[in-house]
Amino acid sequence: MTTAQIPDADLMKRVNRLFVTGVTVVTAVDGDKPRGLAVNAFASVSLDPPTVMVAVQHTSSTHECLFRVDHLAINILSTDQLDVVDRFAAKSDDKFGGLDWSPGPFGSPLIDRSAATMEVEIRERLQASTHTVFMCRVVHAEATGRDPMVYSAGKFFDGGKLAALDW
Repeated sequence: MTTAQIPDADLMKRVNRLFVTGVTVVTAVDGDKPRGLAVNAFASVSLDPPTVMVAVQHTSSTHECLFRVDHLAINILSTDQLDVVDRFAAKSDDKFGGLDWSPGPFGSPLIDRSAATMEVEIRERLQASTHTVFMCRVVHAEATGRDPMVYSAGKFFDGGKLAALDW
């Protein structure tokens, strides 16, 4: 009988670094204070009805806010937003100071210069070990035409310059 060995954290980091992912900033308003964090665990779940998910680590300073609110925004970053990803990947009490943004229809911060933005209604909060998976219904979306930023192997890339494979 063969037994599988669970991969250790170092191997999982090496494997996960090979996956190309978009770069998003998840935002919400906590009382009257905008809050947010960089998130690469984002996916579209369904087009009908439009449903997406994001996973947020329990230790994030934004996690409790996301547990309290009904709506959040997902900002898909563009290639000219390295300053934004740096700001939201770091620990800071005021990530929005000097940042251009506007409230979505339900008040969630939509960050200027993003490739796309959406505001979503949180429908479910699923506990998955160290993270909460937020299952959300899209209630507002905009695409700007800007090229998206992508991330792989610890680096950021221009998603508009990816070469298509012949198939």
